[in-house]
Amino acid sequence: MSYVEFTVSEEVLKKVRDLLEHANKYGRVRRGANETIKAIERNQAKLVIIASDVDPESIVIPVIALAREKGIPYLFVPSKAELGRYAGIKRPASAVAVVDPGKEEGERLLQEIVESIKGFLKGVSSE
Repeated sequence: MSYVEFTVSEEVLKKVRDLLEHANKYGRVRRGANETIKAIERNQAKLVIIASDVDPESIVIPVIALAREKGIPYLFVPSKAELGRYAGIKRPASAVAVVDPGKEEGERLLQEIVESIKGFLKGVSSE
């Protein structure tokens, strides 16, 4: 899809899966484009994760634009089916926001993911 600005390594994807699993258990995750947008607008989102296979693209374009505008780190994962599963739901999810990563392990994973994608985000924010 043309809205995907960059891809991340398998190592980062594993950390994303682990973070979502941890945040589901001990923290808080907002699921779906509308809930993700609300979390971004309320400055609650710590990380936004967007599926790469959303159709129509217009569902996630506002998520990306708002995250960029608010300076919230975001990344892309291969599929909405996987993203929904990682987010703890049985349906596909176009986007999710980590609002509270949970303590210790979640905070560590969040920090590592954000560090991994900083270079990508600098490149896209200057466009």
